[in-house]
Amino acid sequence: MFTGLIQSLGRVQKRTARGLDVRAPRLGRQKRGASVCVNGACLTVVRAQGGVLSFDVSEETWRRTNLSSLRAGDAVNLEASLKAGDALGGHFVTGHVDKTAKILALRGQPGGFALLRVELPAALKGLIAEKGSVAVDGISLTVSRAGPGFFEAALIPETLCRTNLAARKSGASVNLEADVLARYLAAFLRSRK
Repeated sequence: MFTGLIQSLGRVQKRTARGLDVRAPRLGRQKRGASVCVNGACLTVVRAQGGVLSFDVSEETWRRTNLSSLRAGDAVNLEASLKAGDALGGHFVTGHVDKTAKILALRGQPGGFALLRVELPAALKGLIAEKGSVAVDGISLTVSRAGPGFFEAALIPETLCRTNLAARKSGASVNLEADVLARYLAAFLRSRK
């Protein structure tokens, strides 16, 4: 379980058919077997050496996430898993990516803020609501507006400084995870019909 508050901006060292090596400046001391959220996908550390974390990545994960498009040098959002007693500052993020989607717009706003507009896949319709939570590449964001086929989130300067969103452009693919509470509520309501 994660919070969606990014702890470190890592850099892909190497991507192979089997997995990823990521330089993780602040998370490099993770132990083998630890869970780390990489761009919103929960991965298991298989080796940690010299500040570089290595992860095996399954075919399922390559297919369902934007990790398959990563290249050496790309920035990735990193968060270590919650431990008992840790503060929950964002929202519950499982690291189970629901869908990938395209950034429709990322527009700068006065004062260093930005407005992010992301396409809303049909599979997530009804799970994304204004003032609700969504994880975009593992980042806990509050939905400021949900429209037909899109949602928006206001980004504060701190989010832009600590994550890979500042370097993203329109058309870039992001991993989306709907709020776990919304997912279970939707499943409950479907079962009542």
